[in-house]
Amino acid sequence: MHNPARDEEAVVVNLQERRLDRTILRTYRTRADLDDVVPNENQPRLGPKLDDELQRQIEANGGLFEPLLVEPHPQFPGKFRIIDGDRRWTNSKALVDQGKDEYRKIPIEVTDRTLSEEDRFRVWIYIHRQRKEWDAKEKEMVAYRLVDLMGRTSAANILGVTVREIDKLVDVFELSEKFKGLRDPSAAITWARELMGVSKKLLTPSVVEAVVKKVNQKRISNSKDLRKLRTILPDPVARAHFMSDEGDIDSALLRIATAPAKAKRGLPSDLEAAIEAMKKTQWAELEALRGDPEFLKRIEDAENMLKSLRKALS
Repeated sequence: MHNPARDEEAVVVNLQERRLDRTILRTYRTRADLDDVVPNENQPRLGPKLDDELQRQIEANGGLFEPLLVEPHPQFPGKFRIIDGDRRWTNSKALVDQGKDEYRKIPIEVTDRTLSEEDRFRVWIYIHRQRKEWDAKEKEMVAYRLVDLMGRTSAANILGVTVREIDKLVDVFELSEKFKGLRDPSAAITWARELMGVSKKLLTPSVVEAVVKKVNQKRISNSKDLRKLRTILPDPVARAHFMSDEGDIDSALLRIATAPAKAKRGLPSDLEAAIEAMKKTQWAELEALRGDPEFLKRIEDAENMLKSLRKALS
C-alpha cells in the first residue's frame, strides 16, 4: 500500500545543498504540472517573455532541459512559485496552449522553504549574473525593477553597489526606453550607456531629445558616434548646428572652431621671429637701406648684443 509519509521522508533525505552567493538553498528535484507552478508577480525581468526560438528549443529537446527553480507557494498549498524560470514556464505553457500536452509536465528544483523577498532577489540575480545577457541588457533593467519594488537603498544592497551607482543604472534604463525602432531592441541599453558617458553639464534635456530623435530617425547609425558629442557640445557653433533639424554629428564636427595657436613668448621666440623677418626681407628693401648709417648702427648694436648673449649662455 502506498505511504505518502514515506515519500515525504525520501524527499527530505534527498535534499541537496546549493550555494548561490551568500544564500544556501536546500533543494530537491521532481516534475510538476504547469498548472501547479505559479509565476512570481514580482519577477525582476521586464518585457515580453514569449520567444519563438525558445519554444523551438523546447520541442527539439523533447521538453525543458533545465529545471525551473521554485519554492513552496506561501498562499496555495501544494503549488510552487517560480524563483527562476519564468520564460521557460511561459513558453512551455504556450506550447500546451497550442495543443501539445506532452510539454505539460516540467522539471522543477524545489527549495525546502519559501524564501524571503530579499533572498529571492539575491538568488535570481546571482543566477542571471552567470549568464551572458546580464552585462548585455539586464543589469540596468533589474536595478530599475528593484528600486520600484524595494527602494534605492535595498536595491543597492541586493546588487552589491552604492546608491549612486543604482541611480546611474536607473537613469540608463529610463533613457534606453526612449530609443525606439532599433533593429535589435536590446541594443537600446548600449545607446543609452554611450549617451550617459557624456558630461551631465552638456547633456541637457533638449540635447537628449535631439539625440534620441536623430537615432530613431536612423541619422545616427553607430552608438559609438555619440562619443563625438563630447567634442561637439562644448562648441557653441557646432552645438547649435547639431541641435538644428538638418544637423548631424558629422556636419557638426565640421563647424568646430579651430582654436588659434597661443602666441609664443620669451627671448627664444622673439629671436626666431626676427630671423624669420630677415629671411622674408626682399632684395629691393635691402638695396634701399644700402649705406644707411643709422640702419648700419642698429646692425652693429644687434651684433654686439648677440655676442654678449652668446657669451652669457656659453
